[in-house]
Amino acid sequence: MSLEYKDEMQPEQQAEDGLGEIRIPPPIYTIVILLCMSVAMAAQIYSGLEESGYVAGFAKPRFLSGEYWRIITGAVVHGSFLHIFMNGYALYSFGKLMELLANRAHLAIVFLLSAIGGGFLSLLFYPEGTSVGASGGIVGLLGYLVVYAFRRRQFVSPEFRKSLLINIGFILVFGLVLYQIIDNYGHIGGLLTGIVYGLIQIPSNEYVNPRDASGPTRIAGVAALGVYVGATVLTIYLLLSVR
Repeated sequence: MSLEYKDEMQPEQQAEDGLGEIRIPPPIYTIVILLCMSVAMAAQIYSGLEESGYVAGFAKPRFLSGEYWRIITGAVVHGSFLHIFMNGYALYSFGKLMELLANRAHLAIVFLLSAIGGGFLSLLFYPEGTSVGASGGIVGLLGYLVVYAFRRRQFVSPEFRKSLLINIGFILVFGLVLYQIIDNYGHIGGLLTGIVYGLIQIPSNEYVNPRDASGPTRIAGVAALGVYVGATVLTIYLLLSVR
């Protein structure tokens, strides 16, 4: 992806001003979510990968019967090594970019809300199935970045906006081709949730720094991350209890 964030000094200018090289902080929240997914996958392997969807996946009938936690634990477990690899790669790519452009609190909030939003849209159109994977939350990050790229167009290159749209097109086409094994409603619901959040949160005023976040927003970000970590702990407990 091509990114030109024009309100930052170029490395050469920083060197001339004696400020040294640009230091990009590590995407801490993204790494935490990746670790949760990885630890849960290890528990899935130990307890039996095929059974994990039934035990902790977003089984819609069981959700409707009162197991409401499944809409989040379903975003923790994955169906295969390829599934978690693709989701993990996408999460790291979009997550580190979002933590750079916005406050990391928004990443956690968007990820959790998009996972839930995707789950509810999937429940509406596919109420009898079982869904697993963090795709809804990850596609929500993409939706947020698309809004950012167009609302803050003066700071990003046309190539960056184009690459985001290509990613959305790829996800939709990929989902149509493999519609029998991919929860397209979960993807669409997550994408729409991320877009709506971006439209509400990202300032259109170019003089307002989108990286700023209020105290309540930062607390909400920590809480959202804590919910996912808690869902991971619950997932691991459920998986190991059936071993």
